[in-house]
Amino acid sequence: MVRLGVASIALALSCAASAQDNYQFINVTDGGTITGSVKWSGPKPYLRKVPITKDAQVCDPDGLKTRDLERLIVGAQGGVANTVVYLKSVARGKAFDFPPARQFLDQKYCRYEPHILLVPQNGDLRMKSSDPTLHLVHMDGAEAYNLPFPFINQVISRPMNTTGIATLRCNGGHSWMNAVAIVAPHPYYAVTDANGQFELTDVPPGHYEIVAWHEGWEVLRHEDARDVLTEQPVPRLIFSEPRTWTKSVDVSAGASAVVNFVISSK
Repeated sequence: MVRLGVASIALALSCAASAQDNYQFINVTDGGTITGSVKWSGPKPYLRKVPITKDAQVCDPDGLKTRDLERLIVGAQGGVANTVVYLKSVARGKAFDFPPARQFLDQKYCRYEPHILLVPQNGDLRMKSSDPTLHLVHMDGAEAYNLPFPFINQVISRPMNTTGIATLRCNGGHSWMNAVAIVAPHPYYAVTDANGQFELTDVPPGHYEIVAWHEGWEVLRHEDARDVLTEQPVPRLIFSEPRTWTKSVDVSAGASAVVNFVISSK
């Protein structure tokens, strides 16, 4: 396992702006497929929940009083969801074909859906709120926006022109809301499903480095912040750094390669 700082990982995810400028869309007729999984090894770490301290009638209809931060989701068979798997240094290949659902953010019951967004460089991220309360999306990193959502189901679009990582949080007092948007420089990115499975298709034959990236799951501390609507103090959660794991893979024309990652707290 390789552990990198946020800036280093952002740079790695971007694959460098110059590399993206040189990425060429071609008709891939002899491409291969990479499939695999990301699985958890060892005891699952303690995952902190945070209290729902605002708009309980909207945010907590089931009366649970706390919210899982969704930073680490391990399925019954050990598969790790919401891990980004991508190829490094791809010079040319297919056009972008990311799932539309990964490019559309909903704010529902005061949580972000989906938790991991995947948007092509120079593509648009579309956003709405399904909640009858005011949310304020604060975005840092690859792109920086502050967007109010005062009306239910009003869709707002913003361009995502810079490759890398953008973190999302709510500045409207819902401090537990968090998500990540990956702005990708090429289409060979995937997000693992609930079983930890992924697939990359139409990969030009060749030798690649393949990376599994996880946002990190620990809450390191709280910092003082304010609800911009009420000016009341609220805790801002500070999370541990993302983690990456790297392997090599050879892709042959028309063939399928399998890459499995095993990750842990160590």
